[in-house]
Amino acid sequence: MIQIQRFVCNMISENTYVVSDETGEAVIIDCGAYDTDEQTDIKTYIERNNLRPVRFIATHGHVDHNFGSKFVYDTWGLKLNIHAADEALITQLPQQAVSLLGLSMTADDFAPVGAYLHADDIITFGHHRLTILETPGHTPGGVFYYCEAEKVAFSGDTLFQGSIGRTDLPGGSMFMLIQSLRMISQLPDDTTVYPGHGEATTIGHEVASNPYLDR
Repeated sequence: MIQIQRFVCNMISENTYVVSDETGEAVIIDCGAYDTDEQTDIKTYIERNNLRPVRFIATHGHVDHNFGSKFVYDTWGLKLNIHAADEALITQLPQQAVSLLGLSMTADDFAPVGAYLHADDIITFGHHRLTILETPGHTPGGVFYYCEAEKVAFSGDTLFQGSIGRTDLPGGSMFMLIQSLRMISQLPDDTTVYPGHGEATTIGHEVASNPYLDR
């Protein structure tokens, strides 16, 4: 059984997740921890529960989901893994910080990329695995990380409770996002979705009530 702990981080209330199982191995997803207090909360949770982070992944390359990447790298030695189609975004995080949030940052404020992922890659930890569902639209390399065995998915900014991610930033495409949503709407209705912002939902709830999803 996996354990999922959410941390709401930074000035945009981004969701960072620590996902673990009974082995103690853990995956850190979308570390947006911006300040010391947020980073301390994550570190304390991991240490108190005797967890061993073994993978560090991002659902996409926007800066609010990656503020804490250097913290993860410095603390656990994990380099970031992100879909290859978001390489341009992840290498321009300082520019994003300025243009989107008015923050002055440099490349040294972020972790190096350890691997660029593709759809056939598998993220493993403990007794579990996350498959990659490519969901471009919010960004070219946006993905769902899907654990079929537990019927959970981490959607980044592709899908929110009652809404979807914006497509007006560089690399965004409403056409591609709608295609992605049609694909993920085929997941089982009882799949719990953990989004990049806001509260968790299910595929069934979103298909029934989200105006952007249908079958």
